[in-house]
Formats: sequence, C-alpha cells, structure tokens
Amino acid sequence: MVVGDVNREAVEETAALLGDRASAIELDVREPLAHKEAAAAAAARGTLRAWFNNAGILRTQKVWEHGDDEVLQMVRVNVLGVMFGSRAAVEAMRATGGGHIVNMGSMSSLGPVPGLAVYGATKHAVLGFSVSLQGDLENAGIPIRVHAVCPDAVDTGMVRERQDDPEAAIIFSAPKLLQPSEVAERAVALLDKKKVVEVIPPSRGWLVRVLAGFPRADLKMLELFRRAGEKKRQKIAP
Repeated sequence: MVVGDVNREAVEETAALLGDRASAIELDVREPLAHKEAAAAAAARGTLRAWFNNAGILRTQKVWEHGDDEVLQMVRVNVLGVMFGSRAAVEAMRATGGGHIVNMGSMSSLGPVPGLAVYGATKHAVLGFSVSLQGDLENAGIPIRVHAVCPDAVDTGMVRERQDDPEAAIIFSAPKLLQPSEVAERAVALLDKKKVVEVIPPSRGWLVRVLAGFPRADLKMLELFRRAGEKKRQKIAP
C-alpha cells in the first residue's frame, strides 16, 4: 500500500498508522507526473488493484468573496487531482487485468449548496467525471470499475476548521457528522461491487436529489437547512 500527500510529515504519520505494509510518498495531486510516479511506486510493491483519489480542499465563502488563488486551488486539487489520478490509475491497471478507482465526491455533488458554491461545483465535476469515465471504460472493454463516494458532512479536520465560519452553516444541517471510519469502510466495501455512486446516508441523498429537480423550491428549502445548521454551528463554534 502506498499513501501520498503533499504534506510529508502528515503522510508518514498516516502510513505508520496503517502498519508495515504501507509506505509514504510526497505527492502533489495538482501535478500529472506525481500521479504516474505514485502508480509506479505502487506497482513496484505488487499489482495495482485499487486507487483512491481522496485529496480535497474546502473553503466556505460567497462566490465573489473567494480570492482567485483560492478558486484555482480548489479546482486544481478537487477536480484536476481526481482527473490526473484516475488517468494514471487507468494507465497502470489496464495492462495488469483491471481494478477499482474510488473518487471522493460529496453530498454537495448532488445539488446546490449556497456558501459552498465553488467547492460544490468541484464535487459536481467529480461525480460527472467518475460516471462518464466508467462509461468510457465499459465502451472500451477495460475491466476497471469507477466509484464515486458522496458522503454527507464528515467529522474531519477539514470540516472542523470551518466551524467558526457562518458561510459553512449548511454543512452542519446534517442530523450528525459522519465518522471518517464509517465513510472509509463504505469506500473499501465498493471494491467488491460494481456500484458507481455510493451516497452516505442514502436517505439524505434521495432528499437532495429530489429537491435539486425543483431549483426555486430547493433554494427556499435550503435556507431552512442553513438556519438549522447555523444554530448547530454556533453551539460548537469556539
């Protein structure tokens, strides 16, 4: 198992937690060559069968308040990182009998998220790319399965660091924050399935999808969610 991250210290800590079978490499997901090097490092340890594109950046502001660099960073990490990673994985796996690619989307992949418009757009892109890539692979007869994991808000540092930001209120409208271990288990379980989209929890996903079909009504409903989330956010904000 090879684990990559732009933060060398963090990725070494993660690899240590995973045990002796894991090794750490410094990886900037914005760079296409970095993914190819990661694929080569994994192949050197054995046949590459699973690839997880998990890197992401979350910033919560109104669209016009984001700095240009911030927008570019989210798009490059959240979207191009997934595209470059998936391309490297396909290149490596197609010659060795196939495998699985797991791309981390979000509940915001399924509908509008005021306050997270840029972030949400990147996650819409991840979902659309993942499903389309699966179609390309099937049409080409390549035995690689693509899975997009779309969880509700997860109790990670990325989410917790936004808890003092009012624009992040809608994140906290979820009944509860999911645990990272729960999402990880569901993602790994996909390696035994052909399922393309995994929404966690399914009930919340169906609600978001149905409301997305009625944009004006959806935005009014989301305002109610935002208010509920703001109350929760204020309770936990420092």
